[in-house]
Amino acid sequence: MHHCRKLFAALAAALVAACTVGPDYERPPAIVSASYKEARPMPAAPAGWKLGEPRDAIDRGAWWSVYRDPVLDQLERQVEISNQNLKASEAAYRTAGAFVAEARAGFFPTLSLGSSASRSGNGGGGSTNLARSSGGGGGGQTQYGLTATASWVPDLWGRVRRIVESDVANAQTSAADLALAKLAAQSAIATDYLQLRIADELKRLLDATTVAFARSLEIARNQYNSGVAARADVVQAQTQLEQTQAQAINVGVARAQFEHAIAVLIGKPPAELSIPPLPTPLATAVPFIPTDLPSTLLERRPDIAAAERQMAATNAQIGVAISAYYPDLSLSASYGFSATSIDLLVRASNSAWSVSAQLAETVYDGGLRGAQVDAARATYDQSVATYRQTVLTAFQQVEDQLSTLRILEQQAAVEARAVASAREAEQLVLNQYRAGTVPYTSVITAQTAALSNEESALTILQNRLTASVLLIESLGGGWDVSLLPDSVKIEADRTNARGR
Repeated sequence: MHHCRKLFAALAAALVAACTVGPDYERPPAIVSASYKEARPMPAAPAGWKLGEPRDAIDRGAWWSVYRDPVLDQLERQVEISNQNLKASEAAYRTAGAFVAEARAGFFPTLSLGSSASRSGNGGGGSTNLARSSGGGGGGQTQYGLTATASWVPDLWGRVRRIVESDVANAQTSAADLALAKLAAQSAIATDYLQLRIADELKRLLDATTVAFARSLEIARNQYNSGVAARADVVQAQTQLEQTQAQAINVGVARAQFEHAIAVLIGKPPAELSIPPLPTPLATAVPFIPTDLPSTLLERRPDIAAAERQMAATNAQIGVAISAYYPDLSLSASYGFSATSIDLLVRASNSAWSVSAQLAETVYDGGLRGAQVDAARATYDQSVATYRQTVLTAFQQVEDQLSTLRILEQQAAVEARAVASAREAEQLVLNQYRAGTVPYTSVITAQTAALSNEESALTILQNRLTASVLLIESLGGGWDVSLLPDSVKIEADRTNARGR
């Protein structure tokens, strides 16, 4: 066994100095603009107010705090615990971590222990009972053996190192995919929740409008009873009231679906979640979202990080393919004992050892290795193109939401003036009808216009809030590339998960 230790020590020293074939990874450049085309400067805060913005330093990743809604905050914090898609992504990350450990095993020799017992004879009727002594019955003999063997293929050309490098990068890709899935789930909850609250506001608006239309119906009835209005005015007012009541009831369909979607996102059956309406009108404002420089997007988006790590993985596979051109050195050693009696087995006189080394190289393979290298290089080129396209798409998404927020802000200002004008016109026409100077159709027209404008204002607010969520998601939420695990963290996560 002493000879084996000396041999493996010498080869380990040689392995440290061994080369690693294949190109070392350097992140290719991506096209990055100096600034966002659609970005606008941060507005001045009103006296006594501080503009809402993501505060990673306070609670990294809790970007939804900009909406200042405790119910939303409570829902968001259940995503990581209960969402089944995240559990699947987390399991994929642990699988990738196991592959890293599997690849690292190639650095070490394989050791095994074996024992044996055999009975042989010359046809003299000897018993085959292994429990008998070596001298028992008919010339038969029992032989006992105890052997330790070791085999090793040293990583002379860095093949195992490149595999480990690739698997670590793949595990980091899985970690980035997990972060991306978490961000998508958080964004979906925020979007569904804000739309649910807008549905509540629409229901509140329609209920208030129903009360106003009921008063208009009463006015029409009074006018009819006084003989100054036709029966048609009463019927029209009744129709308008009932249409609005039906519309208010219909809002419940969308609200229920938003509530059900939120329940599934936090890993609950829809029957186990109820989100009551707010007792007061919605106070959530559209936050201003700082964008920083475009170059920071490469560090904040999990999908970009995943694409970049995939490039590193495919680059390492080039080295794995190139290593096939070099010879493999296989080492094996054994040490053991053999005796005809268990009592005499472990004695120096009964020991035996062997050491062997084999160097093998493929001389001709019909172009297989060349094709594998070409495939590895092409796969790397594909991952580079995918990375650059991911970066471009990320910039597009940010610009889309910036322009959406900017344009909708302008639309909201104009719509607010339209709402004010429509309300004033509604009151004026209603007073004119009471005075008998206009027909009731004018009242219906004015009331319909007022309700339509108020509904449009709510739709614009919903679109602005949704765009703000999508902008935060496009900017990466509270994530940062520094959160990617290194090889030590990957192994620790795998070990901790195994202990659960």
